[in-house]
Amino acid sequence: MGDLTALEKRLGYRFKDTNLLKTALTHKSSKQSYNNERLEFLGDAVLDLIVGEYLYHKFPDVSEGELSKLRASLVNEKGFEQLARLIDLGKFIYLSVAEENNHGREKPSILSNAFEALIGAIYLESGLQKATEVSLRLLEKAYPKIDLETVFRDYKTTLQEITQAHMGVTPQYIVTGSSGPDHKKEFVIMVKVHDREIAQAKGRSKKEAQQEAAKKAIEKLRKELS
Repeated sequence: MGDLTALEKRLGYRFKDTNLLKTALTHKSSKQSYNNERLEFLGDAVLDLIVGEYLYHKFPDVSEGELSKLRASLVNEKGFEQLARLIDLGKFIYLSVAEENNHGREKPSILSNAFEALIGAIYLESGLQKATEVSLRLLEKAYPKIDLETVFRDYKTTLQEITQAHMGVTPQYIVTGSSGPDHKKEFVIMVKVHDREIAQAKGRSKKEAQQEAAKKAIEKLRKELS
């Protein structure tokens, strides 16, 4: 466990109630009489609103459908894991010995959930404005150039639009391999169009590998179609 004042410094926020902070950092495996699941539930809703409002003002000419996709690309486990790693949150989470030995401090779900709980705790203690300040400072640090290209990462949807428009088919995603222990598993995904292999990519989850493979396929097909 790291020194909690170091975490507060990275957050740019000092908790008045240290018990609230400890609750936000307590994983259910620790078998305390409390854990961070309720704060995580609250933080998820708060972050949904914060990011939604941020995108609404930042992209005034973007449609509701595109805004929803943009928000979904940020408000998810991978997005929150990235923000958690930015403040080295894994160091500060209270875990059971078993979860610690199972590399719990590196698990995306645990990191993401603890980050949501932290924002939920800040919201409870100091309100929406302070939760917004903390969240957006970290968001803009993680994404120094927030625009449609860098934020919008739903490459699978984009690829499907391209293949349906030009070829009348939907891409296929095939798992061609996986490696590594459970806590650090890596998947290899191949994307095919008309039984032709277009691209392959690796990822820490099948979803991540699919998105990366779709991104590569888009780049390749755009060159071919231009």
